[in-house]
Amino acid sequence: MRKLVYYVAVSLDGRIAGPGGEYDFFLTAGDERQSAAYSAWVNALYPETVPTAYRAAAGLTDAPNRQFDTVVMGLGTYRDSLDRGITSPYAHLRQYVVSSTLQPGTDPAVTVVPGDPVALVRELKREKGNGLNVWLCGGGKLAGALLPEIDELVVKSYPVVTGAGIPAFDGAFDPTVFEVAERTAFPSGVTLTHLTRR
Repeated sequence: MRKLVYYVAVSLDGRIAGPGGEYDFFLTAGDERQSAAYSAWVNALYPETVPTAYRAAAGLTDAPNRQFDTVVMGLGTYRDSLDRGITSPYAHLRQYVVSSTLQPGTDPAVTVVPGDPVALVRELKREKGNGLNVWLCGGGKLAGALLPEIDELVVKSYPVVTGAGIPAFDGAFDPTVFEVAERTAFPSGVTLTHLTRR
């Protein structure tokens, strides 16, 4: 069975974005050389998480998908691309946007799901696999709703405190235990932790 993996960047206080959707503060960790080395390492492991518009600059134009073939995101996450005039941010993946307000047909490569995200994810997980999983890209409310279906977390933790913003999980109180499978620390202070559901 395929897995739902929440691959996400977080601040030390558990924010995935600022109050207005800002995320540029994640780029302030370490110097330019350290940041480039970290980005190259992460992009080699998860090349499909680099948006299509930036893949050429990252040297990933022809890179095959290694972990995921499908992405699920909320409207807040998708809105950042729309505001830049990009209607298909991950054209190299199957794309689903969970939203009750976004009109279907924004882009033929993007499926808008107005209803139950849990039913969608369960259907995606039941598909006959090709060895690749489903990436939960964000945001916090969607992650909170999908917590019962999340099989793994890949958390990029940055040494910055935001003070306010969008939490990684914004849902009902539901303590859920995950175990650390692997952790890598970088000179910039960023850590990448892979966790699996206990």
